[in-house]
Amino acid sequence: MKKYLILTIVTVMVLLLVSPLLGQDESRERSRTVERSGSSGILTPEERQKLREKWPTMSEEEREEFRKQMRERMGVMRPSTTPTRPMPPSGPSPRVFERQIENLKQKHEETINELKAIRELAVKEKARLTTERLDKLINKHQTEYEENLRTLEQRRDRFEKMRRERPDMRPGAEEREAARPAPPFTLKSFDGKTIRLSEYRGKTVVLEWLNFECPFVKYHYDKPKTMIKLANKYKDKNVVWLAVNSTNHTTPEANKEFAEQQKLPYPILDDRSGRVGHAYEAKTTPHMYIINPRGRIVYEGAIDNAPLGKTPEGKDLVNYIDKALGEMITGKMISTKNIEPYGCTVKYP
Repeated sequence: MKKYLILTIVTVMVLLLVSPLLGQDESRERSRTVERSGSSGILTPEERQKLREKWPTMSEEEREEFRKQMRERMGVMRPSTTPTRPMPPSGPSPRVFERQIENLKQKHEETINELKAIRELAVKEKARLTTERLDKLINKHQTEYEENLRTLEQRRDRFEKMRRERPDMRPGAEEREAARPAPPFTLKSFDGKTIRLSEYRGKTVVLEWLNFECPFVKYHYDKPKTMIKLANKYKDKNVVWLAVNSTNHTTPEANKEFAEQQKLPYPILDDRSGRVGHAYEAKTTPHMYIINPRGRIVYEGAIDNAPLGKTPEGKDLVNYIDKALGEMITGKMISTKNIEPYGCTVKYP
């Protein structure tokens, strides 16, 4: 009886795996239908309102695509009063690929965990045939996941290469292209919350690589309270501060205790696997990153020019994060974008 119950559960799991794919096809078809039915009209009041809210955070590629759609709706092409220039490659932006990759990884992890839980139940019930079938299903899902992931990464890399190689006459284009996309991530904080970088789209995000055992980090937390003061200074200016701990031997208890002692106004994210640290190429603690509202890294490197409070001879203290955030908020270009970080090496596994 128990074997039949397990087989029933496996069947339901397979259906759950297949149904999202079917749903995606239906969703695509509905989208095409909406586009066809609305192709001869102009924006409704609701569409205009949504556009006003979305426009400030849209990339140049997304804005150009929107303009193209509007020209098609009105049935005319915008007259050209300026010299023609090569158009950007068609297709989704690199951010779309990054989101797809992150969603694929997350869905894969959830599915594999569910299948393994059922397999453990089958082993306990000594359902040998069910266990073997689950092993095959897990292997099949793993293979399909790796193929899909490889395909998405290849498409993303090709698109990035096309964007880098194309000539572009827009002012400031070279500078925008130089800012690399921030690798997406989903991490648990040590207080049990799930943090996704994608949730902060439209906000400025500061990432701080943290190891409270490191003397360079201890200095900033024990004396000038550098990180906490900056986080509080900019928290009402659309800036999110996140600490990331990639120290392989750190413990949840130690991080919770540190957060309570310091009264941190931001979470510490659990990256003991080192996956996110390697994606960002974090070298030291502290190692700082600023991600702009469009999801690109606009600063990476040291927190300041004063390791352990000692500035170079004849130089004033410069806090690069404070300076860059101040420039961003006032609409200026960031004057310093990359400074070699100092501190302890990140203790990866």
